[in-house]
Amino acid sequence: MSQPATASNKLITPFNVIAAIILAVGGVIAIKRFFIDGLAATTNLTDTVPWGLWIGFDVMTGVALAAGGFVISSAVYLFGMKEYQPIVRPAILTGFLGYALVVVGLMFDLGRWYRLPYPFVVSPGPTSMLFEIALCVALYLSTLFIEFTPAAFEWLGWKRLRKLVGKMTIALTILGLILSTMHQSTLGAMFLITPTKLHPLWYSPYMPVHFFVSAVAAGLSMVIFEGALSHRVFGDKVELSHKTFDKLTLGLGKAGAVTLAIYLAIKVMGITLEDKWHYLASPYGHWFLFELLGFVVLPCFLFMIGYREKKTLPIRIGAVITVLGIVLNRLNVSIFALNWQLPSAERYMPSWMEIWITVTIITVGVVAFRWIVKRMPILNEHPEWRGQH
Repeated sequence: MSQPATASNKLITPFNVIAAIILAVGGVIAIKRFFIDGLAATTNLTDTVPWGLWIGFDVMTGVALAAGGFVISSAVYLFGMKEYQPIVRPAILTGFLGYALVVVGLMFDLGRWYRLPYPFVVSPGPTSMLFEIALCVALYLSTLFIEFTPAAFEWLGWKRLRKLVGKMTIALTILGLILSTMHQSTLGAMFLITPTKLHPLWYSPYMPVHFFVSAVAAGLSMVIFEGALSHRVFGDKVELSHKTFDKLTLGLGKAGAVTLAIYLAIKVMGITLEDKWHYLASPYGHWFLFELLGFVVLPCFLFMIGYREKKTLPIRIGAVITVLGIVLNRLNVSIFALNWQLPSAERYMPSWMEIWITVTIITVGVVAFRWIVKRMPILNEHPEWRGQH
């Protein structure tokens, strides 16, 4: 009986050395933050600016970039797009690791991090948007974990548990879609209470819709980017032929173009209905146009060109630009365009330790993804479960 390929035992590689350095320094900073000096000694956050890089990037951006799990699984199991079946597991794994690291990033930002479970067991606030986000993220992270377990059970040879979880696929997918729709939009709804703090070009009563639609675009783009990278780095693990993967990439590019076009239409409609065109003549207006034209219109155009000409390169470039655009948008909303009327001396800039912790969290995600893909049937099918995913 054939067995899944085992991972290489070679430890001293450039990737491992760089990752070890990043994780070692990040570990020291984490100890300093959690057990020695606390939050104030490791960040530039203040009472005026209580949210910074750890919320804007590690949480808000991380949640958006991890949306590929519910997007692809819904497409396959709920909408019958079975041709995308081979990329479900990588998408779910990316989503699971992304949400797990979102929780880690949130713990760094909480003053009393050990009170993370309090909203559920001590002082629930069912009317709070933060409570709804916390509840949905916790439930969806649990859902993603269960959706990921079939690959682990196949690797471990636990056949009964694998069959049991396999029967729950449709229910888990529906639950994941509902939870994702709720918390992705509520992340935008949180900023509805900041009409005097957030710049008018980014503030809109349609922000819940902005956040949800842009998260769908981010999820599609991350699947394209992660898939292309996996084919290059883990070529010996990938069973999907380049021709088939290119065909799937074209389909994802088409979906990305439609999603970005909808997002652009909603943004322009909001500016028009709220009569905010005059703000475009200001420095913040130029920055807004840079975000909209460079990271929405341009990748949308690249997606369309790639799909029309049947070329994957423009689609992959568009996916990378879209991912960067989501990062820029979330940082604009949570940092750069927030408190925009404050004097420059009072504006927030992250400390080097905040930046290093963010890089550390990203590195943990990459290392975990690499470890799992090299051992479990993520990019390929287990011989005993072929065709049963």
